[in-house]
Amino acid sequence: MKHGANIYKYAKQIGCSSEAIIDFSSNINLHQPQTHINVSNAEITKYADSNYKKLKKIIAHNYGVEKAQIALFNGATAAIYVLLKQLKQKKVVLYAPLYGEYEKAALESQKEIIKINRLQSLEVKVPKNSIVVFVNPSTPDGKFYALETLFAYWKKQNCTIILDESFLEFEAHSSLRAMINDFKKLYIVQSFSKFYSCAGVRIGAVFAHKKSVKKLQTPLWNISSLDTAFLQERLQDSAFQKKSLKLHTKQKEELLAILQKSQLFEEIVQSDANFILTKSSQAEQIFLHLLTHKILTRTCESFDYLSNDYLRFAVKDKQSHTKLQKALAVYE
Repeated sequence: MKHGANIYKYAKQIGCSSEAIIDFSSNINLHQPQTHINVSNAEITKYADSNYKKLKKIIAHNYGVEKAQIALFNGATAAIYVLLKQLKQKKVVLYAPLYGEYEKAALESQKEIIKINRLQSLEVKVPKNSIVVFVNPSTPDGKFYALETLFAYWKKQNCTIILDESFLEFEAHSSLRAMINDFKKLYIVQSFSKFYSCAGVRIGAVFAHKKSVKKLQTPLWNISSLDTAFLQERLQDSAFQKKSLKLHTKQKEELLAILQKSQLFEEIVQSDANFILTKSSQAEQIFLHLLTHKILTRTCESFDYLSNDYLRFAVKDKQSHTKLQKALAVYE
């Protein structure tokens, strides 16, 4: 499985609708209230403000950056491809395992890829003047790293730094966003789909020094008016954020207890994100067993340094957890 959330493929495989599948492979915020977007016909028929001033103002307020430090893209994945295409350095250091599109984007941009197994050690030399890519909290294990020492080393090596903080908001982790004020070679990738429950809304951002943002070439009107209206509404919904954090904490504890009680996993990795990585010598059989119960998990053989012994479970609502618990209980 190269990505999570491929419910359409597996629904076809087992002969059911995609809506019937409980998708533990998709690490989207479990709090998913109905939205009430008010978009007039005039807003749809006219060209949007290509600078997205209102949306950037709201993002700037929420994330403690300036409007001039924000570049918007049609999803965080699009931002990754633009960054690696436009940055001129030829060597890219990937702290793996990580989101697979970073490697694909580096290959497409004809970069030389160097991989560091961060599960083994972070104390590995990186070439001077290279691009380093680090996802924090990481995927698929969800570990949060205190990066201050490593960040100082990267700067000493004159590296360009791409730091992906897309899972940061689920727990009280500190960001390195403030560093963009003084360091022009830092680019922070921010997905909005994870925390704000909107995988179908394609908006991602790069936070960087305003001079660095000016150099990024983004297409005109690369975000729709409908996407913009949705995100503006959700970013300003303080009740959504508070309830999300409360539910996340409660449901993550519940999921962890279910996985532990099943006694099917030799290892359950401590996570600082909204998903939990497990290891079992029976992982392939567990995956297939759960699929017969219309439960989809994320296999991890596509991640560097992992194998098909690993399964990742996203934090879900109580009803989904109950169905998972019942399915695991009848595994033989």
